[in-house]
Amino acid sequence: MCDEPDKAGLRRELLDMRNRLTRDDVQETDAALARRAMGLPELVDARTVAAYVSIGREPGTHALLDALRARGVRVLLPVLLPDNDLDWAEYEGADLLVRARLGLLEPGGARLGVHAVLAADAVLLPGLAVDSHGMRLGRGGGSYDRVLARLDEVGVTPYLVVLLYDNEVVARVPKEPHDHPVHAVVTPGGVRRFTA
Repeated sequence: MCDEPDKAGLRRELLDMRNRLTRDDVQETDAALARRAMGLPELVDARTVAAYVSIGREPGTHALLDALRARGVRVLLPVLLPDNDLDWAEYEGADLLVRARLGLLEPGGARLGVHAVLAADAVLLPGLAVDSHGMRLGRGGGSYDRVLARLDEVGVTPYLVVLLYDNEVVARVPKEPHDHPVHAVVTPGGVRRFTA
């Protein structure tokens, strides 16, 4: 990866690498990420976790969602609104997910509102990379920037975790004033924690 990456270029490079993964690669990662993440004390002790449903070649969340639910954790999943903000609904099982715009899978149940995420003890954030300081590179839609700003506005500090492939932990991602560092990144190879 280049020394001084721009966000768009780094996103293209990382997405290109993901596109080379096979279905088997993604499924193996899904199971490994669930095992690693379920060992995090912050998830073990969580009563409510805001998460997301992975699609395509994103690092898998399916096994983790089911493991959290089986443990009795209330799992909130995002529902993408027309303005790219996120509403939330409870995860009640994979068979109750519905196809939504942009190819996303969302819960079909009752909407809880954009502030439902404030009840989360931990938030699993999608991303393309995390750097050595815990700065996350998202896809650029701004949905999770809004979520993080909402949490920050009211002083709520859930544990922020990104699930990635091993090669997506990089030296540096470009940082902008609205960007927030995360507390940990989970990859198939292990967990890396960051201090504020």
